[in-house]
Amino acid sequence: MRHLISMLLQNEAGALARVAGLFASRGYNIESLTVAATQDVDASRLTLVVFGDDAVVEQIVKQSAKLVDVIEIADVSGSDHVERELLVARTDAGGEAVDACLSRFGGRLLHRSAGQSVVEYTGCARDVDAFLIALRLSGHILDHARSGIATIAQPLVAA
Repeated sequence: MRHLISMLLQNEAGALARVAGLFASRGYNIESLTVAATQDVDASRLTLVVFGDDAVVEQIVKQSAKLVDVIEIADVSGSDHVERELLVARTDAGGEAVDACLSRFGGRLLHRSAGQSVVEYTGCARDVDAFLIALRLSGHILDHARSGIATIAQPLVAA
C-alpha cells in the first residue's frame, strides 16, 4: 500500500539522513522525498512516499517520532489531505499538439523555440502520470523532471 508520511523536522545537519536511514534500514525504498522550509525558520516539512505493509510502516512512523529531530509526524494516507507534484518537461512535439494537451489538462507553457516546448503541470501523482502519458502521445519527450510529492492534511471542518 502507498503511504504518504508528512513530518515537521528540525533544521539540523544530519536530520534528514537519520529519518531516511530509519526507513532504509527497514528495507523500504523511498519512492519520493520532498523537503522545504516552513514559516518557522527552525523547521522544515518533509514528505515521504513509501509502499509497504500498513503495520510495518506504522511501526517505522512510531520509531521516527522518537528521533530527536522529528517535531511532528503522521501517515496522512488514510485521512483527508491535499497532495501536489510538479512536472517540468521538454518535448519536440508540434505546437498544436502540445497546446491541445496543455488545454486539456490545465498545464502551462513555459518556453517555446526551435520546435521544442518546455511545459509544466501540477497535480496529484495520478494526474501527473496521466499528463505525462498524454504528452508522450502528442510527441517525443526529450527530458522531464518531477519534484516529488508535497502534502498537507486538510483542516477539519466545524459542523
